[in-house]
Amino acid sequence: MSSGNLDYTWHLRTLMAARGMFSTSDLRAPLAQRGVELSTSQVYRLVVERPERISIKTLVALMDILDCRMEELIEPVTSVRERRQRAAGGSDTGSVGDFRPKRARINRTDH
Repeated sequence: MSSGNLDYTWHLRTLMAARGMFSTSDLRAPLAQRGVELSTSQVYRLVVERPERISIKTLVALMDILDCRMEELIEPVTSVRERRQRAAGGSDTGSVGDFRPKRARINRTDH
């Protein structure tokens, strides 16, 4: 993985399901028991969406509740753009115009 364009996959929903937690409300009480008070909508967004920011306290509470390691919850990956470029063998310097097809030149030869 390069140091340039890092991204991540958020596995909270998958880990919850693997532990028999199928509703976002299943997290609210265990979080509160660990001192993390979140509203119903905040817990919903935490589960359904990929968070851009998360407090360390919330992260540690989730790892404790789900009995998992951080790398199971947050999987570092290269960005989608970088993966596409690698697959195409390209670099980040090209623009959309560089990928347009070139006009074919047809030469007539009369037999």
